[in-house]
Amino acid sequence: MILLLKQSQHGCTEFAPAMDEVTGILPGLPSVKGKPVHVAFDGGQMTSDTGILLLAAIEQRLGIAERLAHCIEDPRAPERVRHGLSEMIRYRALLIAAGYPDGNDCDALKSDPAFKMAVGRLPESDADLCSQPTISRLENPGLRRGRLCLARPRSSG
Repeated sequence: MILLLKQSQHGCTEFAPAMDEVTGILPGLPSVKGKPVHVAFDGGQMTSDTGILLLAAIEQRLGIAERLAHCIEDPRAPERVRHGLSEMIRYRALLIAAGYPDGNDCDALKSDPAFKMAVGRLPESDADLCSQPTISRLENPGLRRGRLCLARPRSSG
């Protein structure tokens, strides 16, 4: 919390918060699973990648990850899937945009609160994001087929 030196009602000098508790630093961020998102500097789970939430909001509005996921055939057994294609694509794209181009970064950042919220998971109670091996399985065989789809959408009939 940032404190400022202020004059109190009684004429003494005291420390007071620079912003009251309801003032958000980045107002207007979309909620995650119905819960509001407030950005502050007062502790709790920490991340240095909070700006990724703004990019995630833009991506979600445009639906880029969802549209790309529809272009990739998912050969996985549905009952064993823990991370959907659109979530993995969104996570990987946001990692790259945040300056983490190596797939190995997935392991270090899979618990990061900003990235979890960016893909629609709660930072403390929801499961971690996918690991490096999962991203590698997506990137190696999957995206090669998906690139063709970007130029030629799959027929729906």
